[in-house]
Amino acid sequence: MKVLKFGGTSMGSASAIKKVREVLTKSPEKLVVVVSAVGGVTDMLVKTAEKAVQGADYTPLLSNVMQVHEQIANELFEPELHELVNKQCNNVWQDLQRILQGVSLTKELSQKSYDSIVGIGERLSSVFLSQYIGSAKLFDSRQFIVTEPNGKGHQVKLNETMQAIAELKFSLGHLNIFPGFIASNTDGDTTTLGRGGSDYSAALLAAGLDAECLEIWTDVDGFMSADPRVIKRAYCIDHLSYNEAMELSHFGAKVIYPPTILPVLQKQIPIKVKNTFNPAAKGTLISHETDNRQDVKGLSSIKEVVLITLQGNGMIGSTGIAMRMFRALAGQAINIILISQASSESSISVVLTAADAELARLVLVKEFEKEMNRREINGVTVERDMAVVAIVGEGMKHAPGVSGKLFSDIGRNGVNIYAIAQGASELNISFVVHERDLRKTLNVVHEAFFLSEYQAIHLYLVGVGTVGKNLLEKIERQSKRLLKTERLSIRLVGLANSKQMIFSERGLELSSAMSALEKASPGSIDQFVEQILANNHSNSVFVDCTASEVVAGKYQQLLENNISVVTANKIAGSSSYASYEQLKITARQKGVKYLFETNVGAGLPIINTINGMIQSGDRILQLEAVLSGTLNYIVNTVNAEKPLSTVVEEAMRLGYSEPDPRIDLKGTDVLRKLLILARESEYPIEEQHVELEPFVPVEYFTDESVDAFINRLKTYDATFEQMRSNAEANGRVLRYTASFREGRAKVGFVEVAANHPFYNLADSNNKVILRSDYYYEHPMEIKGYGAGADVTAAGVFADIIKVANL
Repeated sequence: MKVLKFGGTSMGSASAIKKVREVLTKSPEKLVVVVSAVGGVTDMLVKTAEKAVQGADYTPLLSNVMQVHEQIANELFEPELHELVNKQCNNVWQDLQRILQGVSLTKELSQKSYDSIVGIGERLSSVFLSQYIGSAKLFDSRQFIVTEPNGKGHQVKLNETMQAIAELKFSLGHLNIFPGFIASNTDGDTTTLGRGGSDYSAALLAAGLDAECLEIWTDVDGFMSADPRVIKRAYCIDHLSYNEAMELSHFGAKVIYPPTILPVLQKQIPIKVKNTFNPAAKGTLISHETDNRQDVKGLSSIKEVVLITLQGNGMIGSTGIAMRMFRALAGQAINIILISQASSESSISVVLTAADAELARLVLVKEFEKEMNRREINGVTVERDMAVVAIVGEGMKHAPGVSGKLFSDIGRNGVNIYAIAQGASELNISFVVHERDLRKTLNVVHEAFFLSEYQAIHLYLVGVGTVGKNLLEKIERQSKRLLKTERLSIRLVGLANSKQMIFSERGLELSSAMSALEKASPGSIDQFVEQILANNHSNSVFVDCTASEVVAGKYQQLLENNISVVTANKIAGSSSYASYEQLKITARQKGVKYLFETNVGAGLPIINTINGMIQSGDRILQLEAVLSGTLNYIVNTVNAEKPLSTVVEEAMRLGYSEPDPRIDLKGTDVLRKLLILARESEYPIEEQHVELEPFVPVEYFTDESVDAFINRLKTYDATFEQMRSNAEANGRVLRYTASFREGRAKVGFVEVAANHPFYNLADSNNKVILRSDYYYEHPMEIKGYGAGADVTAAGVFADIIKVANL
């Protein structure tokens, strides 16, 4: 024999009840079936009772309850059977109307009346199901489950209840229906079993009847690894121990309620959680067996709680403080969810529901009034809008590193923990965070412990020009390899250009992201950043593939909110030294990354090399470099037959230069790169400290169009050719370089001889020469292709992977 319980959603409509019948009629075993009220009905009955006790017109609410049931009956039953059901239900409706009328007249709602009102839903739903199945026997749970008063509610008298249920065995048929939630006291008055009461009714019947299994049928496939409404990639847990299920239930997993487990646990009756709307799903098995293959089994949370703290140096070594605190709260029937105490005994924190906050504060202020007057206790602080998160698993016992991993990952994502509680059983680690951080916290923990075979990072990309497009292509091409070899999943969750933006919680398809962006809603960079912060994803990375000063201005805000920044945009790194330093400091303080390797040399490891030298204790003394692949291509290509203006146009066509070549020809780009390298070498220089000789004289830079500029540039062809030919006549070549030595920074032309490292620097290659304490006589040289969208995108991609790996 099995006991099956169907919840409110399973009884919530005619179509749902039909699915319940399908489940029941397929079973060859003897079944005991417990049903909840139609979904939402109990809440409506509570509101009806509240209206009645106020003396207000409760009839519209009562009509709503009646209409819900009438609609279901109309869809389920043929006319003859419908009439019979109506007769059975009329007795229930008459009881309800009589009680409500009495409450309205006396303006008094006793516990007896309240229980009679809110238990009506189960009385009706059990009639519906028994009549719809036809062959089922209908029982009244109030004749078997006996309760006695307990504080604000009732508790089951187990001996009397188990004895009454045991006697049921001889009167059961093949299919037996019981209303859940309702019971009776020794006087025969209707009582209720409180939150999750129908689950508890089913567990009591299963224990009393020695059932082989208790099945809880609901609207989810089973216990999930986390709340699927928050964690899209949550999955169903195959197996839990009784203890694991109780812990998860206590901390907000509403699949099953903690009292349900106690009666069946004592008789080692397994519980199966199944989905009425997906009966083929495997579900979750709860039993006495323990599966330790995974340290952490589930993740649960409770919102709308407060953290109340009693603190004061006078508490240290003082006996009885905790006892008085808990006794005072218990005296008002205030339930404590979590307790945390400092080892110094100078503070005790408890978590309560938000509804109990003010009463708890007043109670504690009164209890410790004398100590507060003597300033032994500072006071009672109440921190609102908090949430409790718990990770649960029998496998955590004696498993080192679980707490370390948990809190390290949470801290790296910028979430502050206000209190921590862990029992000696090591079954549960609970902690308190602000409610605004709950979504991120759940995502961080779920990815760390339940999807730990790989790490997911959430990518937000701004800028879809040649570099941005190239980056998306590289990520798409490499995604399978990264998943396999690096255990890294890069999820593009946000994409923006200068006019539009698009977001996807599950991640945009990389192959169609560009076309999706073209159809997306308008949006500014301010709105894009606001949405990033609102999403509050774990392991978020903002990637800037623009040359926008406005976008660069958002880095500080992003870093402050624990979002790593990867950028190919040189503006932030070459702005004021104070701004540059603040970005670096913020990233370090927040434990996130601010990476900009492609600011200099595209994909060349120049900045990374300098960082490594500095970290090893080396000191950069001199720096000399060709830093513009565009300008090096130009000086290498210009000759007597191919003038400067022609080569500039060619560089534009090949994509070596910016669309407006004046950005390169002014020398500003090289100046910015020199600033960044000098600063990374720990020299706090500003732009005004750099002596700049433009590649083309300043008088050529006007506000005219690019075409007009190229025409004007033709007048400079002869002058530039003269410079080049003069150098050539001396056995030298022109190079446009950046240098820093003895505190002096310079950008401009130099002529180099055949023995110089820059002499044979071909095409658009870059080269950096570093002289340091360790590399002075034999300097460090870094050379390679330093221009183009492909290598720049590769460098950005490498920085993204560094964020994940560091």
